[in-house]
Amino acid sequence: PPAAAGEPLVGVPTTGTFGTLQARAVEDSNVDLTAELVNMIVAQRVYQANSQTIKVQDTVLQTLVSLR
Repeated sequence: PPAAAGEPLVGVPTTGTFGTLQARAVEDSNVDLTAELVNMIVAQRVYQANSQTIKVQDTVLQTLVSLR
């Protein structure tokens, strides 16, 4: 395992700080899909705005070069 993960803990379930194991159980998703979708849309809009800014800057520079 990577060093950042730390040393593995070995023990008996339900003793000390160890939990229990449940057979045939599925863990629920720990991701808020709505929040992640909103974050993705915001990131896309920011990217589009930055892209538009670069396009405008390019147009301005091309105009300045053509004025010389």
